Amino acid sequence: MPAGAGTAPVAFISAELVTDVFLGAATAFILLAVAMFYRVVKGPSTQDRVLAVNVLGTNTVVVLALLAAALGEPSLLDIALVYALLNFLMAVAISKFTVERGGVL
Repeated sequence: MPAGAGTAPVAFISAELVTDVFLGAATAFILLAVAMFYRVVKGPSTQDRVLAVNVLGTNTVVVLALLAAALGEPSLLDIALVYALLNFLMAVAISKFTVERGGVL
């Protein structure tokens, strides 16, 4: 029996392709963030604006993580983690402020 008979061919994915996919995904998330920025500016209510800012913060964390993977920069993951914590604290603070003013989130 010849060597390799009966085995499926192995597909190798190049590092350049993975980097391009990560950078493309980061670009798509940036475009979605620009579209979400419209809701921050024109939101009909405070709740819409708070949610849009929270989505922008989450988008930023995802973009930083994708860039860290694409560029091989682990320090960007540290920045993404700190930004995620700040995003969470901002959402809690704005929610508390809105409820104290009489609004309900």
